[in-house]
Amino acid sequence: MRVLVAATNSIVRAGLESIVRTNPDLLAIGSSADSVTLAAAIATHNPDVVLIELSLPEGESVSEKLVALSEVGELPIAILSDTEERDRLPELLRSGVKAILPRSASAEEILQAVEAVATGLVVLHPDAIDALLTLMPTSERVVEATTPLQALTSREIEVLGMLAEGLGNKAIAKRLGISEHTVKFHVSSIFSKLNASSRTEAVTLGARQGLIML
Repeated sequence: MRVLVAATNSIVRAGLESIVRTNPDLLAIGSSADSVTLAAAIATHNPDVVLIELSLPEGESVSEKLVALSEVGELPIAILSDTEERDRLPELLRSGVKAILPRSASAEEILQAVEAVATGLVVLHPDAIDALLTLMPTSERVVEATTPLQALTSREIEVLGMLAEGLGNKAIAKRLGISEHTVKFHVSSIFSKLNASSRTEAVTLGARQGLIML
């Protein structure tokens, strides 16, 4: 598996590359020192996963830089980020980030996250989940007593778990042996029952209610 490392600090960059090399299944294929050269590095090295730790100047945001990287597309991104980016977690997830870990994450945690996102899984540190719940409007986090939560069917819980893995409708349909139309029906029903307006919200709410584990 080809991994591209991006880190502003040269020592951090070397450290992350060294961590990647401890796993024989991973190949550190290159690195980038800033967000400006990251897109070019992705185009040049064609990685399977991008591991990012960018300490940007005050006033700049990692998420803003990632959103600007239209070249990234569906490329899985694992990011090491602390509290200054927490208010941008939804934007980070929309911009291609599949794993969010604190900068204090251990080498083992980083390697596990890289391997997980490469297979389509979403990896969120508990602090990131708490931050997401805090950022969501109360109406989306708490179901009012006047509108009791409808129970998800076993199939819907199964589909919700696959949404948490980052699978698309086609992949879910293939895994379950059902049509994409049926998957869309299940996803729509999940959104309705959880009062969610996006997959990220549905997964977060499902995790909060104990329906799935992240």
